[in-house]
Amino acid sequence: MNSTSPQVIVIGGGPAGSTASTLIAQHGYKVQLFEREHFPRFHIGESLIPETYWVLKRLNMLPKMQASRFVKKYSVQFVSQKGKLSEPFYFMDHKPHECSQTWQVLRSEFDQMMLKNAEEHGVQVHHGVRVLDVLFDGDRAVGVEIQDENGTRGTVHADVMVDASGQASMIMSKLKLREWDPVLRKAALWTYFEGAFRDTGRDEGATLVLQTQGKHGWFWYIPLHNNIISVGVVAAFDYLFKGRGLSVAGAPDSASHHGLPTIPLSQQNFESIYQEELARCPAVRERVSIGKQADKFRAAREYSYRSRQVAGDGWVLVGDAFGFLDPLYSSGVLLALKSGSMAADAIVEGLNKGDTSAAQLGKWGPGFIQGMDRMRRLVVEYYDGFSFGQFVRRHPHFKGHLTDLLIGDLFKDDVDEVFPPMDAMRTEMNGAD
Repeated sequence: MNSTSPQVIVIGGGPAGSTASTLIAQHGYKVQLFEREHFPRFHIGESLIPETYWVLKRLNMLPKMQASRFVKKYSVQFVSQKGKLSEPFYFMDHKPHECSQTWQVLRSEFDQMMLKNAEEHGVQVHHGVRVLDVLFDGDRAVGVEIQDENGTRGTVHADVMVDASGQASMIMSKLKLREWDPVLRKAALWTYFEGAFRDTGRDEGATLVLQTQGKHGWFWYIPLHNNIISVGVVAAFDYLFKGRGLSVAGAPDSASHHGLPTIPLSQQNFESIYQEELARCPAVRERVSIGKQADKFRAAREYSYRSRQVAGDGWVLVGDAFGFLDPLYSSGVLLALKSGSMAADAIVEGLNKGDTSAAQLGKWGPGFIQGMDRMRRLVVEYYDGFSFGQFVRRHPHFKGHLTDLLIGDLFKDDVDEVFPPMDAMRTEMNGAD
C-alpha cells in the first residue's frame, strides 16, 4: 500500500460514520470518508438521549454542543390515550451529573457539526463522492469503487472498510445479511410547526410521547430551536397506510431491497391521514392549534431490522448500516454513536496488532446487541400495552433501572433485574384479560 492510501475507509458521513472515523483518526491512522451528499442535508431522528454524552465527550464535541442553539432536553414524558400525563422522567433527578442534560437537534446542523469535527481530527472527507461497490478478495473486503460528481470512477484500497451507509447498508445488501424484525413493522408520518405550544422551564425541551385513542399509534412532540416543533405519528405500517384504501407496497424482502425509501403517496394523502390521527390525539391537536405548519409532510417505513453479522474480514457495520430499532425512546443517534465508538475501538486495537479479522473487528458485537435487545424489550412492551406507570408504582425500587434504560444506559448487566418482575406483571395482566 502506498503512503497516501488510507488504512481505514468509512462509507457515509452520518453520526455513526463521523464517530468511527474521528476516534480512529485520533490514534494517528489515516482515514478517508466518502459521503455522497453535500451537508447540510435533511435527516430525521432529532432527539438525543443522555448516554450520548460520553461518546460526544470522546469526540471533543461537548463544547460545540454547549455553544450551539440546540434546545436543552432534561426529560421525557408519556401521555396515555386518555390524555393522562405520566410523572416526567427527569434525567437529572436520577443521575445528578451534567450528562443528564442532553439536546433536541436539527439533524442537518448536528450531522454537519459532527462531520466537520471529524475533518478537524484529521479525517479526509470526500463530499459528493458515491461508493458504488465494496471490493472483496475472497471473503475479505479490500477496498471500494467510487464515483465523483463528474462521473469519474476510481478505486481506493484500505485495511478496513467501515460501512456507515445508513439504512441502504451496502455490505448488508451485497451479502444478503438483513433480517427483518417480525414484530416491529412501523411507519412514521411527520411535519413541523412554527409557534406551536412550548412548555417552560426545565420542561421546555422535553420529548413528549403521546398515545393515540385506541392505542393504534403514538405521536412524538419534539421542540427544536427557531420556534419549530417536530410532530410525527408512528403506527403499524399496515394500519397507517394500507388500511385506508391506498395502494402502498408492504414490506420489501431483504434480498431485493436497498434501504427503506419514503412512501410514494401525495401530500394530500399524507395530510388526510395526519389529520385523522391528530383527531385521535386531542392533546397534540390542541398544542399545534396555536401554530402553523412550517414544512411539507414526510413519511417513511420504520421497519426494524439488523444484520446477521456486525463484521467480517476487513469490514464492519455501524449505525443503521448494522440495524435499526424503532423511533420510540429516541435511541437512533445513541446506537449510531455507540456502535461507531465500539467499532472504532476494535479497529484501532486490530490495526495496532495487525489483526483485521472478523473476530477482531466484530468483538464488540455481542455486547452491543445485548444493549440493543434491552431497548427493544422496552419498545415491544410499550406497543403491547404494558403499563410502566403501574409497574413503577408497584416496584418503586426499579424506577432507577427503568430510567437507566430510558436514558440509554443499556450496556450493563444489572439493568436486567427489571425484566423478571416485568414478566410477572405481564403474566398477571394477561391472566386478567
